[in-house]
Amino acid sequence: MKQRGSDLTTLGHRIRHFRGERGLTLDQLGERVGIAGSQLSLIENGKREARVGTLQAIAGALEVDLTTLLATEAPNTRAALEIELAKAQRNPLYVSLGLPAVKPTRGTPDETLEAMLGLHRELARRASEAIATPEEARRANTELRERMREKQNHLPEIERLAEERVRAAGHRVGALTHREVSVMAEQLGFQLIYVNDLPDSTRSITDIANGRIYLPPASIPGGHGLRSMALQAMAHRILGHERPASYAEFLQQRLEINYFAACCLMPQEASVAFLSAAKKEKRLAIEDFRDAFGVTHEAAALRFTNLGTVHLDMTMHFLRVNGDGALLKGYENDDIPLPTDVTGSIEGQWVCKKWSARNAFTHTNRTTEFYQYTDTPAGTYWCATQTGRSDDGEYSITLGVPFSEAKWFRGRETTVRAVSTCPDESCCRRAPAELAGRWAGQAWPSARLHAQILSPLPSGTFPGVDDGAVYSFLEAHAASGDPLQ
Repeated sequence: MKQRGSDLTTLGHRIRHFRGERGLTLDQLGERVGIAGSQLSLIENGKREARVGTLQAIAGALEVDLTTLLATEAPNTRAALEIELAKAQRNPLYVSLGLPAVKPTRGTPDETLEAMLGLHRELARRASEAIATPEEARRANTELRERMREKQNHLPEIERLAEERVRAAGHRVGALTHREVSVMAEQLGFQLIYVNDLPDSTRSITDIANGRIYLPPASIPGGHGLRSMALQAMAHRILGHERPASYAEFLQQRLEINYFAACCLMPQEASVAFLSAAKKEKRLAIEDFRDAFGVTHEAAALRFTNLGTVHLDMTMHFLRVNGDGALLKGYENDDIPLPTDVTGSIEGQWVCKKWSARNAFTHTNRTTEFYQYTDTPAGTYWCATQTGRSDDGEYSITLGVPFSEAKWFRGRETTVRAVSTCPDESCCRRAPAELAGRWAGQAWPSARLHAQILSPLPSGTFPGVDDGAVYSFLEAHAASGDPLQ
């Protein structure tokens, strides 16, 4: 049996613990087992791996069964401290400092070990916080987007899990109801509770100990309805998520819970049947897909990207653009030239002023989708855009496809057409020569500062979450005895 360094350290401590209980010296135990005391010392110090036969002999000499000897728990509090210290000193973060490893002796007080471990934990915490910068977040998000592009934005395992859960709750057709979401929670051993005092840094809180999921009493701005938030909270449990060890892992978990919620609200089988029928009749429309399942326009457009390539055999792109033209969220597998910075990140970049994602803001009738063809250096694309407003201002949601795929969509007959040469700056970013000559040196605009770009992203236990507020909230509600307050 091949054991890792941490396993060997624990095993050594357990052998030493049982040997001490039996009052045996290294040489006395070695004599009973048939090996030299010096060799046994190496095993106890985690520096040598013992054969199965040797371990069986040691267990017999110590009068314990082999399973007990090989248990992964530290035999006592002191051993737990020494094991954690040994592990911390093997960490590459500590090794990179070039400092010597400290070997505790019998005379080393427990308080000293606890102080040293406190320093190691703080070192690890600060290192984690240092990497959770805007640059690290953009890099991690770009890598995640590229991975999803390779998968066609489709995660079949989560699709299967969601389909099973939805069917188990009794749902068959139409929009998933709040009652069915509550049944799904009950089947997992949780009760959905709506409260007014959730900490500002959270969307929901799951009390694992008491089987409760706390949610706000009404939908929050941005279209994140109560059904979706409850499903996302359940998804953490269903998908077996642990505390994220990095910002990249945090983003991966966030993507997976959003994906699970979308799969439940718009189940794959029913969604593909709906979309396939619409494609056959050449009347595909995100607004119809949205209304059929009772979700937001953004949720429907994103869900279309999950299913459109794998089940409808078409490529596409999705954009969420702020009112000032900044790209907030994007996906493409149709080679449309999304704006990027030097790292490949798209978030915060300016979308071409000639794309429908920005032209839609000038559209008079905003209750329906705005359709447009756009000629770009990568080809011609057809897009359908819907605008909306949240507390943060206006935004637009765009679902677009290459010209050859437009024939399947309602709105393909539009005569609105634009030409974009972006990323060529002369397209919409560079002032005409006449204006530049007239105003160069005669104007001084004051730029708006987005203060969040100056701050590192919070890392903590869960990035962005105020742990203290969460724990205080749970303590208050757990002690109240009235979960419905």
